This record gives sequence, structure tokens and C-alpha cells, in this order.
Amino acid sequence: MTERDERLTRRAEEIAAQEMPRLLERTTASKALYERAVRSMPGGVASSFQLGDPYPVYLQRGVGAEVWDVDGNGYFDFHNGFGSMAVGHAHPIVAEAVSDAARNGMHFAVTVETTVALAEELCRRFRVDQVRFTNSGTESNMSAIRVARAATGRDVIAKIEGSYHGHVDQLMYSVLPGADVMGGRDAPAATPKSKGMPAGLAEWIRVVPFNDVGALERLLQAEGDQIACLIMEPVMMNIGIVVPADGYLQAVKDLCTRHGVVLIFDEVKCGATIAEGGAQERFGVRPDLATWAKAIGGGAPIGAFGGRADIMEEINRGAAHQGTFNGNPMSVAAALATLTRVLTTDAYEHLGELGGRLSAGMDEIISTHDLPAHTVDLGCKGCISYRAEPLTCYRDFLDTNIHLYTASYPWMVNRGVFMTPGDEEQWTLSVQHTEEHVDRYVEAFAEFAGGLAR
Repeated sequence: MTERDERLTRRAEEIAAQEMPRLLERTTASKALYERAVRSMPGGVASSFQLGDPYPVYLQRGVGAEVWDVDGNGYFDFHNGFGSMAVGHAHPIVAEAVSDAARNGMHFAVTVETTVALAEELCRRFRVDQVRFTNSGTESNMSAIRVARAATGRDVIAKIEGSYHGHVDQLMYSVLPGADVMGGRDAPAATPKSKGMPAGLAEWIRVVPFNDVGALERLLQAEGDQIACLIMEPVMMNIGIVVPADGYLQAVKDLCTRHGVVLIFDEVKCGATIAEGGAQERFGVRPDLATWAKAIGGGAPIGAFGGRADIMEEINRGAAHQGTFNGNPMSVAAALATLTRVLTTDAYEHLGELGGRLSAGMDEIISTHDLPAHTVDLGCKGCISYRAEPLTCYRDFLDTNIHLYTASYPWMVNRGVFMTPGDEEQWTLSVQHTEEHVDRYVEAFAEFAGGLAR
């Protein structure tokens, strides 16, 4: 660490020490709710991703691009449900669709016409032959892997080092591993993320770095006839944002095809956010299967997976896929309204303009203050990572200065900008964001950068 980096780190620690008490003073109702919630839920939250230190900020409502917490504090929302709310909050079109569905029967466990219409829209938008529905990204990835195994008759799964694909046991390996357990660069370890998983599962996992065609080629040459699938985010989105190098995704597709390995794009985060047709449209590479969730539902819990008809046909040949709430009327009504009436071509033009404005403003500030940071702009999705050079893989992420993020979080929240609670996350814009919201983010960050540079 250079002398300048050490100075920035010390200053960041000072800022965090000043801002965190201010945040706690402003959120006393959140503290009280936490003390109540922790008695009935581990950590006082519904999901461990929602944990906070010493407690999370609990929200009460959201409208448009703004949210309010239980203390009555208002924020411009750049968290947006970990990327789920590209439509913004309480969008009238989505709200009307949900209301109509509720009045006509919330659940039947029978396929309805709206489910068929949504399947047709997903096939059109993402250029796949067939889809099936789930209730989350985890379920989508779990189901896609089962179908891939059935199609190939193989058992081993390959994944990208440092990627998260949901909390199912078979995928909770090499998810943000520490430097002491991640293995060598040429042979990343399949390190479990969670307790409670059978030790033998690691036998069925292989790990390769992102943006490293050579590593994948070596793996497939050695074990390609045992590997059912490679599951990957075409844009890594759990360590900030890592964009694929030019030609990387096509090279991956070619290698998988050559070795009979099913290529699965996990588009849970980037599908319906970075382009109308997701990563497949943006980068021009079609996988064998893909998975979606989050933003496709407009806030409703829904997921899907789909791809080539010959692979999806395995479901009719004995590859089990069930779910009582799959394709339920409320969720599919919200999703169909989202994809056909809200996240339209015009919406992506709006999101592209806002994303460019936000990242350009941030880049100017970073340059002015010579901060070790960079931004990534993918329209609806973007991020700032506290490392001067863009990330190419998970190991680059370990070089980021977490102290700068730790100081930025309370600073931004105290100034009315609601952010995701982790340095590995990113911002999400919605169709209801305006230039005013984006400019407020930039202004708050400019004040933070000025404070760091003092």
C-alpha cells in the first residue's frame, strides 16, 4: 500500500467514525424494530443479505424512485431491491396488474393464460425456444443444472471463481472465498460458503476464473467428458461489476460446444437490466440455457429458466421440475406488465442516458481527486469499485480498498442516498429515476470525495 493509499484509508476510517453515529441517531426506530425482530428471526431479518451492523435500516414504503424508513427518513433509492426494481416502486401499471390478478384469484396451482403469454414474451425477448417458471433465481439455477445433467448424462458442474448463483447446496462453492482458502490461480479451490453442506458435494464442482479462456480450455481438455454444464454470469455482478473481455463469451461458448458441455448464463441480475434482451443481446452470444429472476418480475417473486428445445425437452423425459407457486397468477401478471408495458425500448434508452450521466459525473470526481476507484456503466446497472484499474476477475476484487466503501455507506445514507449494504454490490436505476435523482447521488459523492482528499 502506497503512502497515499494509507492516508486515504486513515481518512476513510475517520469519516466512518463520524458518520456511523449520525446514522444510528437518525434510525432509532430501526433499532427498536431490530430489537423486536431479532427475537423471532435470526439476525432480525428475512434473509442474511439484509443484515446490518449493528442493525439494518428497515424500510416502510416506496414510491417511484424514493423510499422511506420506519423513522420517516426519505431517500433516493439506488438499492432497488438488489436489482429487482428496475420499474421503480409502486409503478401504477404493475400495481394495477397485481390488483386485477388479486381480484380474480391469487392462486390456483393451475396454469393460466397469462402464464402462457409471459412464457411467449420471455422466449421472444431472450431468444429462447422454451421456458419454465420458478419463484427465485436460486430455483432457476438449480433447475437449469438438473436439466443440463439430464441432457448430458454427466454429473460435474463447472462454475466461475467468486460467483454467487443462489443458496442451494450444489452452488454454494467458491463464493467470495478468502485468500487463505481459494487455492492457486491456475487451480481455484471449490471452497464451501456455508456450514451444513455435505463434504462430498465438492467432488462434483470445478472452478475456473472469469475472463480466462485458457483455464477453461485446460479444464475441459482434462475433464470435459465428465462436466455437464458451466454456469456463469455473463457479467459478474456479485463483486461490483466485471465486464467480459472482448471475445471471451464467444470463446467460452465455442469450447463448451466442442466438449458437449451445456453453457448456462445466469442472467438473474443482468437479464432485463443491461439490455432489453439481457446479456445475450448486449454481447451477441447465445448460451444453451439461461436463467432469470429479479427485474423480470417488477417486484413480484418470480424466476424462469429456458433455452434450446432439445434440452428443455428433458423435463418431459424424467428431469423433474415442480413448484406449487410456479407461474402463479399474481407474479406472472406483474411480470407480463413489466416486460411488455414498462421495460420497453424507450425505457432502456432512458436508463442508458441516466446511467451514462451518473457514471460520467462519478468519473469526473474520481479524476479530480485522484481516487483509487473506477466506475462501470451498463445503463440500469452500474457500480463504483475502489480499485484504480477495472476488475477482470474475482482476485482483482480482493485488491479493492474496503475502508473507502465502509466510509461511503453511512455518508451517502446520511445524505439521502439509499445504497446496497456491501462493497460487492452495485447501484440499480429505475425507469422512475430522473436526472435530479442521479445528480443528487453525484453531489453526495463529490462531498465524500472532497472529505477523503482533505
